Amino acid sequence: MEGWDKGTKSVVGEIPLLSTRAGPRDGDAWRQRLKEEYRALIAYTSVNKSKDNDWFRISAANPEGTRWEGTCWYVHNLRRYEFPLQFDIPIAYPQVAPEIELPTLDGKTHKMYRGGKICLTVHFKPLWAKNCPRFGLAHALCLGLAPWLAAEVPILVDSGMVKHKDDEAAPADGAAASVSATAS
Repeated sequence: MEGWDKGTKSVVGEIPLLSTRAGPRDGDAWRQRLKEEYRALIAYTSVNKSKDNDWFRISAANPEGTRWEGTCWYVHNLRRYEFPLQFDIPIAYPQVAPEIELPTLDGKTHKMYRGGKICLTVHFKPLWAKNCPRFGLAHALCLGLAPWLAAEVPILVDSGMVKHKDDEAAPADGAAASVSATAS
C-alpha cells in the first residue's frame, strides 16, 4: 500500500478482506464466497456514503452471482457523468480479476479493450494477484474502476468524447423550439 494517498489507504483498510478461495464452479464454497463479497460491498458502500463519496450501484444480475450490473458515476466540473457498468465473474476467479466493462465508452479511449472493458493490466492486476484471494469485487471497484474513472473521465469530457446528458438533450430541445417557432 506504499505510494497510496491517505484517503485510499483509509478506504481500503475499511473494506473487509475475503478468505474463501472459490469460484463459480465450486458449489457451496462459491456461495460462501458470495456472502463474503456482499459483506465487503456493503461495507465499501457504507464507507463511501459516510465520506459523501457515493459513486456506484451494483448488484448480481443472476442468482448464481456470476454476472453483475449497475451504474457508476464521476463528477467533473460539478456535473455528474453516469455510465452503465457490467462484468462477468471469470471461471478462474478469484485468481483472475473480473474485467470491468463500461459499454457506453467503448471505442472512446485507448485505455479500454473491445466491448468497453477498462484497462487494468499495468496497475491493478499485479496488485490483485498479490492479494488473491483476499481481494474481492469491492476491491476491484475501489482500486481498479475508481482510479480509472478519475483518470479518464476528465480527459474524455474535455476532449468532447463524452457529453453531459443535459448537453445532449439541449440541441434536440433547441431544434424543436426553432421548428415550432418557424411553424407559428
